[in-house]
Amino acid sequence: MGFNCGIVGLPNVGKSTLFNALTATAAAEAANYPFCTIEPNIGSVAVPDERLEVCALLAKSAKIVPTQLEFVDIAGLVRGASRGEGLGNQFLGHIRAVDAIAHVLRCFEDGNVTHVEGSIDPIRDAETVETELLLADLDSLERRLVATQKKVRGDDRDAKAQLAVMEPVLAALREGKPARTVAVTPEQQPIFKGLELLSAKPVLYVCNVEERAAAKGNAQSARVADYARAQGAASVVISAAIEAEVAQLADATEKREFLHSLGLAEAGLARVIHAGYRLLDLITFFTAPTRDGWAFGFGWHASSSRSCIPFIQSMASRVSKGERVEDVLLRFSFSCCENHAFRISWWDNLTEEARRAAIERMILMAHPNIPVPPNYLVNGFENIADWGFEYVQTTLQAAA
Repeated sequence: MGFNCGIVGLPNVGKSTLFNALTATAAAEAANYPFCTIEPNIGSVAVPDERLEVCALLAKSAKIVPTQLEFVDIAGLVRGASRGEGLGNQFLGHIRAVDAIAHVLRCFEDGNVTHVEGSIDPIRDAETVETELLLADLDSLERRLVATQKKVRGDDRDAKAQLAVMEPVLAALREGKPARTVAVTPEQQPIFKGLELLSAKPVLYVCNVEERAAAKGNAQSARVADYARAQGAASVVISAAIEAEVAQLADATEKREFLHSLGLAEAGLARVIHAGYRLLDLITFFTAPTRDGWAFGFGWHASSSRSCIPFIQSMASRVSKGERVEDVLLRFSFSCCENHAFRISWWDNLTEEARRAAIERMILMAHPNIPVPPNYLVNGFENIADWGFEYVQTTLQAAA
């Protein structure tokens, strides 16, 4: 689907070990010296979801295809990265390309593994990386500010809208607060995203602990959990060393027994994958071929209500005004989904005008430089969907 999560952190905190375990490969050279990962390694993992098996049973599916989440192993950042220290500019560019950040923090003592700061302090390490991202954003925005202000003086309406977003973000950055803490209206979201700020990306703190603390964490991971809560972020506890061993076990029973012997109910990687996926705040679609065509169903994680509930409310509002729910769903599908399955008979029965509208909508929404407008559910594809959703209509009208 193209959604990815960048694994970042200081050198030698366990990033590449975690990446290797996630992707069950040895692609990233997990060596005990800084910058062993210079070019980012990329791997896709399946998102575990027990609901898939239930859906497959109901639809009598012969094959299950889970959602894929891409992880990117990005080389370790150091102090001064925003000024180019330690190949910093290159690393920051890799971070800019991902959708979310999994920040690995070292929460274990080991005299055989060096630490660039000489001691173990995950909060200090978190602040070091966060500071570099803030400074990079501050430098980027301040350089763009002068040109934007000049356009505003020329009565450029787009520049005025952009400046209204840039100024509060700059104020927050100058106070040492990440861009994601700034309140942005739905109408301003396309502009905010277009700024491509590093500190605007959602963050998951991954506490890498010693093996004996894998089940419940340790004092250092508890500090990180408090720090994450204060920032409105999430945290998970894993032992990258244990996950590396689990990844080498091919038999599922053997894996369960090994984890059970360590007091673990599941692999830490499953928690990282779930948390990384929740971090992206996505709606989860389940699709399955049925005798009558393709059936759509959707659900979401509780933490994703920020994006999903407004969508349901918007759909309910359209239906309550007399629109067909199938038209609204088709509109949504063309606007936001990368994979579509249509019956040939349905496409053949569309008028030339309807086909042309559908193709134009797909081209528009697929354009990388055109953000999906906030009112994308308002119009388009009227009366061309042939799905039957009478029972959904009743529910949505009640919700409205």
